[in-house]
Amino acid sequence: MASRVRVFVVVVAAVVAASLLPTIVECRVRRYKFNVVMKNVTRLCTTKPIVTVNGMFPGPTIYAREDDNLLVEVVNNVHYNVTIHWHGIRQIRTGFADGPAYVTQCPIQPGQSYVYNFTVTGQRGTLLWHAHILWLRATVHGAMVILPKLHVPYPFPVPHKEVIIILGEWWNSDVEAVIDEALASGLSPNVSDAHTINGYPGPMSECASQDGGGYKLKVKSGNKYLLRIVNAALNEELFFRVSGHRFTVVETDGIYTKPFVTDTILVGPGQTTNAILSADASPGRYAITASTFLDTPIPVDKAPAIAVIRYTPTPTTTTAATLDPPPAVNATPVAFAFIDSLRSLNSADYPARVPMEVDHSLLFAVGVGVNPCETCPGGSRVVADINNVTFLMPKVCSHIFYNF
Repeated sequence: MASRVRVFVVVVAAVVAASLLPTIVECRVRRYKFNVVMKNVTRLCTTKPIVTVNGMFPGPTIYAREDDNLLVEVVNNVHYNVTIHWHGIRQIRTGFADGPAYVTQCPIQPGQSYVYNFTVTGQRGTLLWHAHILWLRATVHGAMVILPKLHVPYPFPVPHKEVIIILGEWWNSDVEAVIDEALASGLSPNVSDAHTINGYPGPMSECASQDGGGYKLKVKSGNKYLLRIVNAALNEELFFRVSGHRFTVVETDGIYTKPFVTDTILVGPGQTTNAILSADASPGRYAITASTFLDTPIPVDKAPAIAVIRYTPTPTTTTAATLDPPPAVNATPVAFAFIDSLRSLNSADYPARVPMEVDHSLLFAVGVGVNPCETCPGGSRVVADINNVTFLMPKVCSHIFYNF
């Protein structure tokens, strides 16, 4: 009788283990290595050393599935301190892996390394990673693609291909010198010399031959392409357009949306949008544009970045691509039309869980104030504040960081 009981217990244990197996094997540990190095890059007829990850500008794309564990080793081979922030990742009990220097971690010093260890929980879509110290994020950035769990489909038609589109900026001067000058003077930083699409200003520049002619995307008539659009610009909202085409927006900032059609996408700094592009225009070449949206009269880089979509098979030609003018810099109605169209998918599989009861009401008044500044004209600078309190960046690490 005892032997039968033992056999029964073993069988039950095996059944329980087997039932747990799919959950175990669906989640993976994904390892990446980021070597932070200097790289000479030429844009706008100017060659300069920039800080990069693995010598790439933009940096490498990280791929994972929902619930995967990510281990990213960052090795600092440059003379700056470095941290990496995983923009939009829900750091559940792993706040020390979030990345803001002196806020959640000590920066990685030259010659040192650090392993970021976090799990992607309850998220899928496109996000951004970037440096989070000084202005290194101008060149140290890349996309994060979080796929659904294994065997879980997209809540929209499967595209023929997925394409990473990273919008950014380029300065001919040293970006660290730009921000240092701004902090010392209390004035706005000098605007960028160009916007970029996947690292290139575009074919309109007189230096385009040195820049490789800008980013090019080949498409096939009748196919659908999921564009994973990331705004890695430092401070600017950007309009994104493909001349002669419209998009179906299906996700923003890692959250599925109710699909809607538009010819213009607005992406804020650090934000992302997934949109399906149908290659349904007449075969030819069409311009992609990324241009600034700003509804206040302050200096801004108004020149758009330009890339080109080319239908295949189409003979290579020097004929200019079809170019629809981008929206005006202050095109508020265009921006509001996009924002007002955003709705969460709120389906049975992806419900919008909104708390219906409020326990505490908090008031945050966001504004500007004036702080003393010995090096600034007039002895003061304008600063942002919340409830009349400004943020002062720490210069030393808190002792609590050493517990991790």
